[in-house]
Amino acid sequence: MKKIIITVFAATSLLLYSTPSFAFSVSVGVPVAASFAAKDDSGDSYKADGSSGYFLGVQLPFAIGLGMDSHKTKIKDSTWKIAHTMYNLYYQLPVPVVSLIVGLGTGNSNYDCADAVNGKSCADVFDKGSATQWYTSIGFPIIPFFDIHLSYRSITSKNVIQSNCSSCTKQELSGTITGVGIAFNF
Repeated sequence: MKKIIITVFAATSLLLYSTPSFAFSVSVGVPVAASFAAKDDSGDSYKADGSSGYFLGVQLPFAIGLGMDSHKTKIKDSTWKIAHTMYNLYYQLPVPVVSLIVGLGTGNSNYDCADAVNGKSCADVFDKGSATQWYTSIGFPIIPFFDIHLSYRSITSKNVIQSNCSSCTKQELSGTITGVGIAFNF
């Protein structure tokens, strides 16, 4: 019994010796790369041509956090973009030295354009579809109160459809987003 207690104490000490004991953490990030699973009408995959937007996160004292993502990715050789808005719940794993986060999110996706059909915008032509995502982030401390992090998000959205069109097929706007950000711990 004594060996078990000493082993558990030693393992816990190794795992938690450098885990930050901050009360809150606020993080901000931006997308840097994207890819699509979406296809055009001829069946060819869309190519991404730059992303814009933001990722926000607030971590509470007990390693649980809430976040919001809003980003648009331009479709190559087009004026159209694919827009996602997500609300997240995440957990910071108790790993020493780095900040390792895993999370899930839900929200919506749609096309974003000004010149869709007959002068109508995409919002007038397409209904928003529901979207889900899972993501992970790894942060490296640069000074005690800041860390820089890399994130990867995998988004699934398969139900964007043209408004008032019962015979139209559902569009798939799934894809991945890679981002960078900074977190402030206090």
